[in-house]
Amino acid sequence: MKAARIRVQSSAGPYTVVAGTGIIRQAPHEIAALGKFSSIHIVSSAKVWRAVGKIVGRGLGFAKRNIHLFNDAESAKHLGSVEQIARALCRAGADRKSLIVAVGGGVVGDVAGFAAASYLRGVALVHIPTTLVAQVDSSIGGKTGVNLPEGKNLVGAFYPPRLVITDPDLLRTLPDREFRGGLAEVIKHAVIADAPMFSLLEKNMDCVLERDPDALGSLIPRNAQIKARVVSRDEHESGLREILNFGHTFAHALESITHYRRYQHGEAVAWGMMAAAFLGHELHLTPAEDVSRIISLVRRLGPLPPWPSVPPAALLKAMRSDKKARGGVLRFVLSPRMGQAHTYDSVPQLAVERVLHFTPRLVLAASGHLGAAK
Repeated sequence: MKAARIRVQSSAGPYTVVAGTGIIRQAPHEIAALGKFSSIHIVSSAKVWRAVGKIVGRGLGFAKRNIHLFNDAESAKHLGSVEQIARALCRAGADRKSLIVAVGGGVVGDVAGFAAASYLRGVALVHIPTTLVAQVDSSIGGKTGVNLPEGKNLVGAFYPPRLVITDPDLLRTLPDREFRGGLAEVIKHAVIADAPMFSLLEKNMDCVLERDPDALGSLIPRNAQIKARVVSRDEHESGLREILNFGHTFAHALESITHYRRYQHGEAVAWGMMAAAFLGHELHLTPAEDVSRIISLVRRLGPLPPWPSVPPAALLKAMRSDKKARGGVLRFVLSPRMGQAHTYDSVPQLAVERVLHFTPRLVLAASGHLGAAK
């Protein structure tokens, strides 16, 4: 299958997402085309590097001392990890002409990207995403950052990479739970921007879950194109880009309230999209048929960690720390029709409280195998 070359516009200049099965073998050539670098530094995690290090590293020409590994658990996505990477780069002699290659999922991309943006006030960055969520979403658009105890992604920078190399072959070793969680972001893209893709997912979800090469070979570039189109028009999330946060106001609160230890990000997004669908219906925006379709498709991803047994007030407090909140006023991305989404503020708090209370119960009523409050 021929690789797709997707152009992304940014304030630092355009860059390319190269997506295709087997394209990782061309990584040395693609990186060499960027220009000369004084040294190449790999930033990854021990788990990821064990799985794909030999494949990714072949031909890149880096020294073993230039492999920098850190814990890529969501709970380790903090400033301490950025300092750890920056100090390792310093000890390895990285300078302003060095290149950082981030190899891993969303946490690796966010943390390594922020380290690249900060180290010596910015060094070149290439992403090689190894999870589905990173391949279709987080590696594209230049968002980098880490969490604080007060909330998710509260410290970071917009720092576009020079190149993104996306190869579905790298997903072969991805644990099933992570793969299914990544599909939540695929469903999100369909809800907000591609109604025909939503119908396609309804028809072909079984093939996608089985990681059919043809299905992934077309699905991943299609999603990368959606993300590229949105971020090219709104790099710094001043308007349109906010639609990419469908379900994320709820998701970030769920992650924060459980200290980033219960959910993988895609799992929280799955819950968040169902809650956003219910909220849209509560506000007479999202048609009942669309709510039903969203819930049904998300359910097909499989079991989710249960909704936390905390009062709605605690989740509301976590939501107010979300970066999309303005002056403490909550803002939600909701879908008035399949394939479209907009940001809404002035949402009545009582409506949000009802959704927080009833979402796990309504989902439990629809499916006995999806988690519920305990």
